[in-house]
Amino acid sequence: MSIFRKKTVTQILSDAAEGESSKLVKTLGVRDLTSFGIAAIIGAGIFSTIGLASYNGGPAVSLLFVFTAIACVFTALSYAQFASTVPVSGSAYTYAYVAFGEIFAWVIGWALILEYAVSNMVVAISWSEYFTSMLSGFGITFPKYFATDYGSAASAFELVQQTQQSGAALSTLPENTRILADAYANAPMLGSLKLIANLPAGAVTVLITALVYIGIKESRTASNILVILKLAVIGLVIAVGAFYVKPANWSPFAPNGVAGVLSGVASVFFAFIGFDSISTTAEECKNPQRDLPRAMLYCLAICTTLYVMITLVLTGMVPYSELNVSDPLAYVFQKVNLNFVAGVISVSAVVAITSALLVYQLGQPRIWMTMSRDGLLWKRFSTIHPTFKTPSFATIITGIIVAVPSMFMDLKFFVDLTSVGTFFAFILVCAGILFLDAKGLSAQSKFKVPYVNGKYIIGLALLVALGYGITSTDFLATMESKPLLFVFWGVWIVLAVQGFRHNFSLLPVIGILTNLYLMTELGASNWQIFGIWLIIGLAIYFSYGFRRSKLADQ
Repeated sequence: MSIFRKKTVTQILSDAAEGESSKLVKTLGVRDLTSFGIAAIIGAGIFSTIGLASYNGGPAVSLLFVFTAIACVFTALSYAQFASTVPVSGSAYTYAYVAFGEIFAWVIGWALILEYAVSNMVVAISWSEYFTSMLSGFGITFPKYFATDYGSAASAFELVQQTQQSGAALSTLPENTRILADAYANAPMLGSLKLIANLPAGAVTVLITALVYIGIKESRTASNILVILKLAVIGLVIAVGAFYVKPANWSPFAPNGVAGVLSGVASVFFAFIGFDSISTTAEECKNPQRDLPRAMLYCLAICTTLYVMITLVLTGMVPYSELNVSDPLAYVFQKVNLNFVAGVISVSAVVAITSALLVYQLGQPRIWMTMSRDGLLWKRFSTIHPTFKTPSFATIITGIIVAVPSMFMDLKFFVDLTSVGTFFAFILVCAGILFLDAKGLSAQSKFKVPYVNGKYIIGLALLVALGYGITSTDFLATMESKPLLFVFWGVWIVLAVQGFRHNFSLLPVIGILTNLYLMTELGASNWQIFGIWLIIGLAIYFSYGFRRSKLADQ
């Protein structure tokens, strides 16, 4: 038995057609899938991080959205080809099983569990913040001790105490710190324990989980409604804001140069992550091989257009230097005394984040279901509800795993964990296309990544990039501060050599290099926690999955 044993496309399709998972309802069309993609991509980012990116890059950040979307397209095309070749619910997990073998599939599946769960914890906590802010706009005060985590409140209270003891004025502390300290001081007691929890974050997770549990049709309807509302508000922002644009605010177009624009790469890239989540619904699509590729590209095109237009309106309404705020969309309309529109935006932020929460909460149970069906997780995870036709047990566990930490943990703890698994999955999916080409399996794909021969281009681009880097004054310092750059250049060299030998397709290679470079931007804490998570996952695999795998006896 080998940890690199692979499943053929025929085996995977046969397994999906048998057993309980064959009871899933095939109800999704290309419009529904596109809606899911838009729901996942346009979440909290457009209401928050777009401001910081505009502040650093100026109006030119609108072009960054275009360039980043193009970079995402290379990955999306690879996902689209795999989705048309292997139309099952495992997403990158299943694609890795075909291309690289079981151990890689397990690692990707385990990483996706972390990505989806942590992403939803972040989304749930963000939803709570926007929800309580919206309530305050209507004159309703939600108790802060029931809308934050214990650690943040306790830390804030301790900081206030230290400030008072030092004789410094409390006004020197951020307002949010003082609010959290008051929440800790005024929290109700249960014996000697302060009762502090983020109840809205837990409540919305439970409600969304219940919706996902009840059925894919109900989830589809809710997603479509939420996306329509979200797009209507974004359209309102663009249409109304256009009348307040002052072209003078677009000059200078790139005030901080290329470096300022590129400083927003990470946040802008994350604004596009989510298109991959729709591949988890493959077994509930009417025609997955046709509709999944179309939906991925449609939602990327729509979201890119909206991001660019929003950025141009924002930087046109007020000078870019004023946009370093947490709620840039509401801020610019308050600046032009359109408080009603600012209020509508705060409500729409809640809607936008709810739809993103729905899509991710829909995706994770289906990945678990697929892993369970392959024997790598306990059989219970592939149980399909007899009435609702959804992976019931996996959905409940997903709800618990997301709801409980979101009520008691700090947002900052989770934010950095959403990245490693995502990039790792993206890289393997792009590399998988090179495998399909090498083995002649691309002939089975109904959608193919457009072929551009990279035989010479990959190597020439490497020489140009290395030449530019070496002549840069801070090249060595950058390499020392980011050791993963050695991996990046090493992988590029290997791809250049192998690309010359085997005529690699250029677009998947660009996808690999783009995602790998962005991985070098991640901090050490990301890798440490991902390493711990990976060790736990490998322990489960070798103690259970390796022996129970359906391929174990073959």
